[in-house]
Amino acid sequence: MTFALTGATGALGRLVVDALIARGTAPTDIVAIVRDAEKARPLADQGVDVRVAPYGDVPGLTAALVGVDRLLLISGSEVGQRVDQHGSVIEAARMAGVGFIAYTSAPKADDTTLVLAPEHKATEELLAASGIPVTVLRNNWYTENYVGQLAQAEQTGTLLSSAGTGRVASASRTDYAEAAAVVLAGGDHDGAVYELGGDVAWDFADLANAMSAVLGRPVELVTVDRATHAAQLTEAGLDAGTVGFVTALDANIAEGTLAEVTHDLSRLIGRPTTPLEDGLRAARG
Repeated sequence: MTFALTGATGALGRLVVDALIARGTAPTDIVAIVRDAEKARPLADQGVDVRVAPYGDVPGLTAALVGVDRLLLISGSEVGQRVDQHGSVIEAARMAGVGFIAYTSAPKADDTTLVLAPEHKATEELLAASGIPVTVLRNNWYTENYVGQLAQAEQTGTLLSSAGTGRVASASRTDYAEAAAVVLAGGDHDGAVYELGGDVAWDFADLANAMSAVLGRPVELVTVDRATHAAQLTEAGLDAGTVGFVTALDANIAEGTLAEVTHDLSRLIGRPTTPLEDGLRAARG
């Protein structure tokens, strides 16, 4: 059995490779589809089969996927380009005869106001039309996404938010990577849509407390409205696109779009998900 994954040199992809190997998969049975061979050198040194094929290059991707039984399509990071990028991988997988695809999507991608959801929804539709057996891994927020705010809190002693009392059922990348490895390795997952997230949905007061514990100093939660949040982020030097994304995400959180706890993730990995404080501490290093 040969397993492949896109985004293999990314933060999640590297952990998926580690999880597959930890579960007993031989490195030579893992195919890393990458855009930069040099960046993938550590994978090649492990014995992983590194194949270079950029998004959009359907012939190149098709050649890279020949002989692959099961593919993990890790969603791309280039917002606005992901549907075309993902579509090229799906078409190549169909042409190469890949027998299964797992895809890392977003929570409730087909029915949510989440700012990141539309491209995931479109990708899920492409997968459904491909004729290939699919499992959708709808990953909630990564705890590691708050490392930047943790660093700011270390400097300022404050955590700024316009999410109100909204909650986030985040988990660590390691948790999501283990789940992806479980599904990729096989079993009764074809056709499943897993809503993956942490066992506990925390609010920003909880986040401030967790940051306080990690930093060993008090972190005060400063709750503001969306307009004030945008103004303060702009004053801090963030560009307009980043300001818009951060405030839109906090508005989504306030609406409850990241709050659902399903326990799908802990069931897949066979253990509780990583607590918020532990995830922050590990990500900080």
